[in-house]
Amino acid sequence: MTLKLLNGSIGRRGFLAGSAAAVGLAHMPLPLRAQAQKGGTFRLSVNQGGTTDTLNPAEANGSQQIMVGWALRNNLTEIGSDNALHPELATSWSSDDAATWIFQLRQGVTFHNGKSLSPEDVIASLNLHRGEDSTSGAKSLLAGVTDISAEGDSAVRITLDAPNADFPFILSDYHFQIMPVGADGLLDMSGVGTGGYTLADWNPGIKTVLQRNPDYWKENAAHFDTVEVLLISDSAAATTALVTGEIDAVQSAEYRTLSQLGRDENIAIESISGGFHPTFAMQSGVEPFNNRDVRLALKYGVDREALVDRVLRGHGTVANDHPIAPTMPYFDPSIEQRAYDPDRAKYHLTQAGLDNLSVSLSVSDSLFAGAVDAVTLYREHAAPAGIDVQVAREPGDGYWSDVWMKKPFFTGSWGARPVPDMIFATAYAQNADWNESQFNHDQFQQLMIAARSELDEAKRGQMYSDMQVILRDEGGSVIPFFRNFVYARRTGVAHSENVASNWSLDGYKAIERWWAV
Repeated sequence: MTLKLLNGSIGRRGFLAGSAAAVGLAHMPLPLRAQAQKGGTFRLSVNQGGTTDTLNPAEANGSQQIMVGWALRNNLTEIGSDNALHPELATSWSSDDAATWIFQLRQGVTFHNGKSLSPEDVIASLNLHRGEDSTSGAKSLLAGVTDISAEGDSAVRITLDAPNADFPFILSDYHFQIMPVGADGLLDMSGVGTGGYTLADWNPGIKTVLQRNPDYWKENAAHFDTVEVLLISDSAAATTALVTGEIDAVQSAEYRTLSQLGRDENIAIESISGGFHPTFAMQSGVEPFNNRDVRLALKYGVDREALVDRVLRGHGTVANDHPIAPTMPYFDPSIEQRAYDPDRAKYHLTQAGLDNLSVSLSVSDSLFAGAVDAVTLYREHAAPAGIDVQVAREPGDGYWSDVWMKKPFFTGSWGARPVPDMIFATAYAQNADWNESQFNHDQFQQLMIAARSELDEAKRGQMYSDMQVILRDEGGSVIPFFRNFVYARRTGVAHSENVASNWSLDGYKAIERWWAV
């Protein structure tokens, strides 16, 4: 059985049959970085979050929660700056059949409160996302888990109801942060973790202050003495703060000012291609979005090329109404790209028995730089087809709790996942809590389950191709483009040669990976 690398990541075959090659790769360290000095204060702005954010990773769904969570805690596995899967609190993993997995835990690791990492902590942290009463956004990712148990004092056994060779990738998801079990037997979700920073002040929606953990188990990581995470939903305001030196890095640079920023010798701009994508998501279980022709009309009514050129200033690529980016494994470039066609959109309206259509599309500046501009331009595109897209501009604070999945037509934003199954299971599975478009398609569901245990790469690739086509033609989300992560930092902050492309700011781990110069 050969080992296949997918976009620099360990291939799924490498995990099967207790392969010695697989275990060896699981022990490989992260790429060596240039030696960095300790010290300084890192002030960065994020644009997703609000006053209702919590430290419960099961509820994390925006950059403020994810970045702070990963500064405080670790996962069993992680996506490194090289975009490959690496060990974190697990030093290795193995399986004979891809259905039963043994994860060896790192020894000598302690939580901020002095407690040693144990299998019980891992079991409780993962079980937070399981069970009928769980409200976790990642509940669907662990739906196939039938049992989690200790394997001696230094390992955890996870049993699945069917083979899934991608399972170690799943445990890198930001929800699956490991927390300690307290003396009362309950998980401590106050922010205590094994991460590079401790929580000094948690003021969600305003500012979070972190202090470096002097006992962090990772070498050459967590360099800053102090980190301040500020929520600045307005990209223009965040960019201004960067220019004036009030902050050191901004999660999402304002496109209109990129040329100006580029002339400032104290600022470095980075544009990293990846799988980040917005969705114009319809609640396809309610009228008028429960009509396939209405959904197709809205998909043909957007000029994707214009959005990339005018909103993103070229920092992205067109998408095809499915979430698998060209940078991801199993992306099928042979699928016909849907083009802007107002006449075709009007035809589908007619098929739906409508002469025209008026819908309100919710959006917020906090989602990404240019979000409101994208919806405004969409309104212009759709008008010739007789579609009136009304721009409902929503406040950033409370968007995820009050608008997302609450309004009938809204804008979402999704980061990349390392393998297709993770985004499919999170956002398109029938039982997924974050199935934002109420997508319900039996053939898609069957293919998703079958693909997890399919060992023939060609057959599995065809399954994922079929799923991409189903979402393009049947799904309830208009996915117009894949947006580069365009962020900026002052040159007084540095990072290694590679930066991760799964999320902005080095995979949302700039706090741990970057340093002051």
